[in-house]
Amino acid sequence: MLKFPSSPRAWLTTFGRRCFPLLRVEARHLIRSGEFTAPTSGLCPGYAQANLIVLPKEQAYDFLLFAQRNPKPCPLLEVTEVGAREATICANDCDIATDFPRYRIYEHGKLVAEVENVEDYWRDDLVSFVIGCSFSFESELIEAGIEIRHNTMGCNVPMYLTGVPCTPAGSMSGNMVMSMRPIPYDQVVKAVQISGAIPKVHGAPIHIGNPDAIGVRDIMHPEFGDPVEIRDGEVPVFWGLRRHAPVHRHEQQAALRHHPRPRLHADHRHQEHQPERIGSFEQRT
Repeated sequence: MLKFPSSPRAWLTTFGRRCFPLLRVEARHLIRSGEFTAPTSGLCPGYAQANLIVLPKEQAYDFLLFAQRNPKPCPLLEVTEVGAREATICANDCDIATDFPRYRIYEHGKLVAEVENVEDYWRDDLVSFVIGCSFSFESELIEAGIEIRHNTMGCNVPMYLTGVPCTPAGSMSGNMVMSMRPIPYDQVVKAVQISGAIPKVHGAPIHIGNPDAIGVRDIMHPEFGDPVEIRDGEVPVFWGLRRHAPVHRHEQQAALRHHPRPRLHADHRHQEHQPERIGSFEQRT
């Protein structure tokens, strides 16, 4: 079997600065077997990638309401039945407990473990939330000639805890996390149009320009991910992400979530997450 690199820099050395057209079912099987543990940006271009939060049933409604009120950072691709490990809407042959490359385990809001699968942690009262990931639209940006700097540098996308509040829901509240990609000024409109056409994977940016305006004081020191170079003629562009803090701050028992580098690969193409056009109008003369 082909051995895939486990680190972002090894991945870049092996496959170069490009998207790697691995089939999404192959990707999930390689992840399930432990053959692939690297960041997933650039894999399976044209298909949606996903984040994960798993909560006890008694907290699930609060998070469902939180996601409904905050669709930009938390665009839901699927919510499972209580206790179900299988995704049935966003992917087939998909085991939520094994098909993300890494997971983080939280108890009472504290990180207690990082593991390659959560089979030993699974319980019959857990509900999984599969959330669209901004890695999904990166292949579209690359096809349009827009460089994805963290891919070029072989690292993870920088993510910042901002001063922009999410709309609270029950026990879930706090400020938004945003990812940042430096974009040349003359390509910003194109980047907004491309990502904005796919709202189920975070859609259009939330902020363009001055980081201070959203409470980011030092753009070279992200709270999550890795810093990237911002060159002359480029502007920082920020996309909303699922928020880490509602799970961290309001945890009553336990939570499982994916590691912030690797993601799940869904079976849906990007176009399937574009809004449906329900009709057209012509001016009568």
